Amino acid sequence: MLVVFGTRPEVIKLAPVIEALRQPAGPDTRKVDDANAVAFEPVICFTGQHREMVEPFLEIFDLKPDYDLHVMQENQPLAGLTARLLVRLDKVLEAEAPDWVIVQGDTTTAMAASLAAFYRKIKVGHVEAGLRTEDKYNPFPEEINRRLISHLADLHFAPTPRARENLLREGLNRRAISVTGNTVVDALHMILKKTEEPGWSEKLKGKIKEIKRGDLTTGKSVATGQRKKAGKHGATGITSWLDAILERGRTAGAKSAPAALTATSSASQAAAASTSTSSPSRPTKLILVTAHRRESFGEGMERICEAIRRVVSHVPEAEVIFPVHLNPNVRSVVLSHLSGLERVHLVEPLDYLTFVYLMQQADLILTDSGGIQEEAPSLGVPVIVMRDKTERPEAVEAGVAWLGGTDPEKIERLALTLLKKVESGEFRRGLKRRNPFGDGHAAARIVTLLKNKDSGT
Repeated sequence: MLVVFGTRPEVIKLAPVIEALRQPAGPDTRKVDDANAVAFEPVICFTGQHREMVEPFLEIFDLKPDYDLHVMQENQPLAGLTARLLVRLDKVLEAEAPDWVIVQGDTTTAMAASLAAFYRKIKVGHVEAGLRTEDKYNPFPEEINRRLISHLADLHFAPTPRARENLLREGLNRRAISVTGNTVVDALHMILKKTEEPGWSEKLKGKIKEIKRGDLTTGKSVATGQRKKAGKHGATGITSWLDAILERGRTAGAKSAPAALTATSSASQAAAASTSTSSPSRPTKLILVTAHRRESFGEGMERICEAIRRVVSHVPEAEVIFPVHLNPNVRSVVLSHLSGLERVHLVEPLDYLTFVYLMQQADLILTDSGGIQEEAPSLGVPVIVMRDKTERPEAVEAGVAWLGGTDPEKIERLALTLLKKVESGEFRRGLKRRNPFGDGHAAARIVTLLKNKDSGT
């Protein structure tokens, strides 16, 4: 069993699958025959597509790759990346001769691994199969990547019934498609369990201090190598703000994994806690931002930055934390447009534990990420999707996500409306109780399906 990943979302969503594969009696003994109740032997292959952003996640999930392909080169075209992936993955397949190759999602790594496996007539299992926007350039190149994988895979693990229907419309074998839920919910369970471990709060304090030191608006910019001038708040602003985040988390109370994964809005809880104190430094509206999509490079990223400027100018009590993606197409634009802006804190990419904690405490998330659209229903936080289309309409239908594109006026309008709804409690009251992305047992279902397929059942 060869598990292949190259990016941060792949690690997050495949970590629960790898853990389930290693269970000696199978993750669900009620569904696995005794004759097949043995652990798989997952071999982990990391392609290195997003090295700096993946390595901290390997530590969090205690994953040690058996292969590291080092495929990335500076400013490489997609064709060059795909070619290197095919050649280097083929060598791994030749050496390991696995029964299965497991891929996740729609990355170039996942597409190339599926194609390389097909060339050697090795079976492919596709985690998070069936997502579609019906626009081959949006997102780019992911929409075509996942369509290619669908026609190469032998088992399709659809996260939702809608994803299954997408695959059926394309004529794929009905018996090879199963709705499992999304493994991102499993990953959140894993992370929230870690936050309950002794000493975790002290670790979090250390991570928060690292964010303080790493504020790109006051520190040394990786992109330019120049010292950035602080805004009016400067280092003191981000220090008091992050201290307040820790305090509001304590005030809101620690959450067990099941509680945090209901529709109860932790953001609303935290907001209520923050407004119950007279501390003038405590933020009442915490906004978390991520942006990295290729289709947003250039003008799109500039418009996203303009939207952020508009929001903070119209919401004086808002504080923004923006972990800036390492891609120079993102970083150069964000730093040039937002560095030094008061109450906008540009920081290095965060480890998953810290990021999940900040998502829990956020009043609003602005993102072009696919994974965050899935995590938001689990954490009860409203999300503005800074894309024109989404392959995860379930989040929109559940009332936790809204499409804003990269239109600054639309993003601003949505942000102001949603912040008011969170403050009043209207957002929390309107949430549906059922998480459209699953119950946290997707990985168990996936491994059971793999065992049954191997046993011929």
